[in-house]
Amino acid sequence: MAPAGLSLGAAILCLLAWAGLAAGDRVYVHPFHLLVYSKSNCDQLEKPSVETPPDPTFTPVPIQTKSSAVDEEALWEQLVRATEKLEAEDRLRASEVGLLLNFMGFHMYKTLSETWSVASGAVFSPVALFSTLTSFYVGALDPTASRLQAFLGVPGEGQGCTSRLDGHKVLSSLQTIQGLLVAQGGASSQARLLLSTVVGLFTAPGLHLKQPFVQSLSSFAPITLPRSLDLSTDPNLAAEKINRFMQSVTGWNMGRALTAVSPDSTLLFNAYVHFQGKMKGFSLLPGLKEFWVDNTTSVSVPMLSGTGIFHFWSDSQNNLSVTRVPLSANTYLLLIQPHHTPDLRKVEALTFQHNFLTRMKNLSPRAIHLTMPQLTLKASYDLQDLLAQAKLPTLLGAEANLSKISDANLRVLNSVLFELKADGEQAPESVPQPAGPEALEVTLNSPFLLAVLERSSGALHFLGRVSRPLSAE
Repeated sequence: MAPAGLSLGAAILCLLAWAGLAAGDRVYVHPFHLLVYSKSNCDQLEKPSVETPPDPTFTPVPIQTKSSAVDEEALWEQLVRATEKLEAEDRLRASEVGLLLNFMGFHMYKTLSETWSVASGAVFSPVALFSTLTSFYVGALDPTASRLQAFLGVPGEGQGCTSRLDGHKVLSSLQTIQGLLVAQGGASSQARLLLSTVVGLFTAPGLHLKQPFVQSLSSFAPITLPRSLDLSTDPNLAAEKINRFMQSVTGWNMGRALTAVSPDSTLLFNAYVHFQGKMKGFSLLPGLKEFWVDNTTSVSVPMLSGTGIFHFWSDSQNNLSVTRVPLSANTYLLLIQPHHTPDLRKVEALTFQHNFLTRMKNLSPRAIHLTMPQLTLKASYDLQDLLAQAKLPTLLGAEANLSKISDANLRVLNSVLFELKADGEQAPESVPQPAGPEALEVTLNSPFLLAVLERSSGALHFLGRVSRPLSAE
């Protein structure tokens, strides 16, 4: 059963779809017709034919096998190419997927954030979560496939083939959404964003994986690394080996993304996401500056500063302010600051809801001198634990039918490394940056929230809480 928030998203899409029908056209069009199987696809799938041969399988190579380093420049170019020849239908499909993943993202962020302490900072990727669950939908058979489809926000159980979600269309749209985030468009003066996704598939020795499933991952994760190792004898050592392997291949300092492996696991799926943004026109301030974790505790952290025309809104009724800063031609950074630090959780609960983007329409442009921490946020979460907290423990549990992937005892994780830096050189020690006589001073030196929005698809790529920035990198 889909969460209540997702049913609202489904209702909105239904209304939009019906509103778009021509007045004289009474032919029913499924509200998600761009994401489900077409009639011709269904005719082909249901056509009597010779028995389909079983999916080919392979055994992953050992984890100690030499691997090429991840080339993030090549991944960036691949994402940009994916957006160069988009048609109107591709963009509309991406918008539908963006709406669905936002609804799921807010629901699961709320669930996940309830496990964080007030003093902890963390970051969450709705795109990574939605991509991971869509991948498992592709690898599932009923009843698991129908349950995953409902959780993804597309009702279809008992409605026939043309109401079944086409997972490959959704994965392709997720690639479009990622490409739109990094595409620079005509604004060549904007600093470039990096977004890289790598999937690690770590199996017990001798376990076979289905080739079609692994190949389907390439849409949202161009690099998939199937590797085998002993997961059961020493789970802590297995986790250490996986962490070392991923850092050596990617070069990403994600800390201990994996702390231990469940001893009964035979397949560990982890989607690793690295985002790096550079803020155009910002400089790194000399030395370290104070960031107040609470009213009595501060830490010294690197700070960025820049002046420009940004969008701003101060909501005096709810005691919060929002600043919107462009990161690229298509992408915005939204910074949400409670007026009083103890109100952070209250502001978080109020802000990260399904009407978030509607509320952001209250922002208006003005000159701002913004000072904020240089950010490095790291997070790793177990999807099955998250689903259990959302009262859906069986969705990817032991009884789930994922036979199009492998016959394995599965664990699923997402790991995120989020970096935000200045694009300029360090500001001179003796010359403070001028704010201008009419520029509003906005200083984020106490806990705040952030979101990264890609405006073409409306997809929220990251949601986060900054409570204690890292003191240095």
